[in-house]
Amino acid sequence: MIIYTDVFCGDELLSDAYDVKEIDDVVYEVDCSMVQVKAGADVDIGANASAEEADEALEDGVEVVNNVVYSLRLQSTSFDKKSYMTYIKGYMKAVKAHLQEKNPERIAAFEKGAATFVKKVLGNFNDYEFYTGESMNPDGMVVLLNYREDGVTPFLTYFKDALAQTKV
Repeated sequence: MIIYTDVFCGDELLSDAYDVKEIDDVVYEVDCSMVQVKAGADVDIGANASAEEADEALEDGVEVVNNVVYSLRLQSTSFDKKSYMTYIKGYMKAVKAHLQEKNPERIAAFEKGAATFVKKVLGNFNDYEFYTGESMNPDGMVVLLNYREDGVTPFLTYFKDALAQTKV
């Protein structure tokens, strides 16, 4: 199994237990599912509940959660457009500095791809939800949540160059 951790704060943000897709050589995307969990129980990362089950009332102590957010203990945070722009400018500088030290040949591809991706995010800013790692470290990555074209399937987006892969 591969665990993807934030290069700046070490938070576990992703795992290859989910279907991780690389997009435009700059971000990873992973589709999520909404699952039911009971307080104190392990989360089932499997398929969505059937339509019949979804219509039934939830048992006491059961809640519906995003499987990836829940499993990796991501923490919800919020931004307005101006504060996100301030954050992302600083974060892009930090990623560039990290690449300068660890992988200088990636800088040009990262800058080009990240600029295009951030422009897309800012153009659809109200469609996104924001999450940080478990430590809520302000220097860490802000993971973006959006929904596929069907309006039902959530997916998370991560900056590829700010993740370290560890095989466990």
